[in-house]
Amino acid sequence: MALISLSAVFSNLSRLWLRPLAALLLAVPAAASAQEAQRIVSIGGAVTEILYQLGVQDRIVAVDTTSLYPPEALKTKPNVGYLRQLSAEGILSMGPDLIIMEGDAGPPEAVALLDQAKIRVVHVPSGHRLGELSTKIREVAAAVGKAEEGAAMAARVEADLEKLKQDLSAVRQKKRVLFVLSMVDGRPMAAGTETGADGIIRLAGGENVFSEVKGYKTISPEAASALQPEVVLMMTRPSAPNDSAEILKQPAFAETPAGKNGGFIIMDALYLLGYGPRTADAARDLAARLYPDLNLAAGK
Repeated sequence: MALISLSAVFSNLSRLWLRPLAALLLAVPAAASAQEAQRIVSIGGAVTEILYQLGVQDRIVAVDTTSLYPPEALKTKPNVGYLRQLSAEGILSMGPDLIIMEGDAGPPEAVALLDQAKIRVVHVPSGHRLGELSTKIREVAAAVGKAEEGAAMAARVEADLEKLKQDLSAVRQKKRVLFVLSMVDGRPMAAGTETGADGIIRLAGGENVFSEVKGYKTISPEAASALQPEVVLMMTRPSAPNDSAEILKQPAFAETPAGKNGGFIIMDALYLLGYGPRTADAARDLAARLYPDLNLAAGK
């Protein structure tokens, strides 16, 4: 019978004992940094909104231009630019010890530079895909040492969305909705699948009539009219028209059910497509306007 040396035994035991210890030691800095981060750069309107709801706004040293809610965020914090047109140098000049950014932040070159810097960077999902919203809230909260509060926030949003889903079970015929991002020379840029617009339409119990296409695409007035939407959905934007009469008289919509019946809904951009703590409220508000007979408004 082969003899096992004492040194081999101790070597094996030490490896078994050191592995969990190493894992524990590796976990400690992450937890500590989550609690100790005092100079946070928030990139993404929903990220900023979550941080404010968590009560850590005093630790935010800069935000991006999509951080429109609460209004004081962009009014009182330095601005590092638009979510998709970031400057790594501008962000690093804020002296952050934590950067939290949404998954669609860019350009890729700037994001890569931030990831290479000796600063903690947390990437969170955009939130419009199934299950991503709760993950987004939890990950932002965990990054700043508020995991318990984040779990509670995510649970509230999940419960509100589930309640809306139950309320919408009474819908027998889904409203046909076309989301229009903008109008250029009478041609609408419409939202297909894999977009935040498609996600919110589905949460509100509507049918996206442009679901044959992925992403956003500018289409001809004839193609838009052929979709026969019952509702045209748009966002409030500084440079975009918001007069329903003006929009629905366009050739793209004049002969559709939306144009004939005044089916036009316009909502605040961040509220509608931010995918943050208010998303369940936004989905319910949209649903209430799609199906006024169901008394879906909050509190009913």
